[in-house]
Amino acid sequence: MTLRGVDPARRAGAPADDVVLLATSGQGVETASRTGDHTWTVSTTLPGVRASCLAAHGGVAGLVYAGTRDRGVWRSEDRGVTWRPVGLAECDVTSLAVSRADPATVYAGCKPATVFVSRDGGDTWFELDAFRRVRRWYWLSPAEPPDMRAYVMGLASSPTDPDVIVAGIEAGAVVRSSDGGRSWSPHRRSADRDCHALTFHASDGHWVYEAGGGGPAVSRDAGEHWTHTVRGMAGRYSVAVAADALRPEIWYVAAAPVWSPRAPLRMPLGHTDGGATATLYRTSGGAGWEPLRGGLPTPLDYPPYGLATDPAAPGHVYLGLSHGEVWHSRDHGDAWQRLPFRFAGVRRALAVA
Repeated sequence: MTLRGVDPARRAGAPADDVVLLATSGQGVETASRTGDHTWTVSTTLPGVRASCLAAHGGVAGLVYAGTRDRGVWRSEDRGVTWRPVGLAECDVTSLAVSRADPATVYAGCKPATVFVSRDGGDTWFELDAFRRVRRWYWLSPAEPPDMRAYVMGLASSPTDPDVIVAGIEAGAVVRSSDGGRSWSPHRRSADRDCHALTFHASDGHWVYEAGGGGPAVSRDAGEHWTHTVRGMAGRYSVAVAADALRPEIWYVAAAPVWSPRAPLRMPLGHTDGGATATLYRTSGGAGWEPLRGGLPTPLDYPPYGLATDPAAPGHVYLGLSHGEVWHSRDHGDAWQRLPFRFAGVRRALAVA
């Protein structure tokens, strides 16, 4: 179904010739770069690390951060070609956020649930101690035995005010700071406590989006108030979220049914390789969720962990599956094509640089 109210000229737009996609594959960070002759080159540019998250800074060409489970935060200034470590080497970094409003301000969420900030692009870091005061005993991650420690699964920084941050804890809460992390709110009502992903819109600081275990949620006032909606969804266990670069009311979520006795250890279907039975959905302007087909596998049998839009190309959407396939739409998800390469995997994050 064609998306209503979208200018055909916008829908037909083409991305830049030199698109670079980055993915955390389980073997490090992999990049896929497309040159002017439309050929793709895939390489592992940060090998031998357990990369867990990515943050590309749309306002500074080439600037990308990667968080790892055992070797801290890394920074690239050339779209992932080369990397260098920039701190938190002793931390298990599970989420990153950088604001377009201030490229020097970077936030890192960790396991156990803590938040750090750098005001100089990652060269020095400080813990935001106030975050410890909002932690609760029931913040646990039942999906990660044996210690089940809570961690910051989602972290988002406003594109217009670097002091506004929203943090989501898996099976915990969604909390907000408006003063750069010096103080934090309690859980934001109607946001999903089982947070899997958070993102601000690329340029509109009012819009924040969440994918959660109980379904997606959206805020239109920078994370103060939230609306939780699953109307039109066959399965509400959402694992990834993204929004159109131009129109904040158009956003996407990848979701699956919650439980199945066929899933290993009764894990949610959204994490089951070969049997995820997931679907990619789109909503616009407060309407219900619309399942997207247009050439995509139906259902998505591999977990759709990677979902990204291109800040430079409205209408363009990229979907990365756990076994490494990447699918691309240039018309807000109406039609899709599988890109002619394959990552070793897309285990948590996909980004456009």
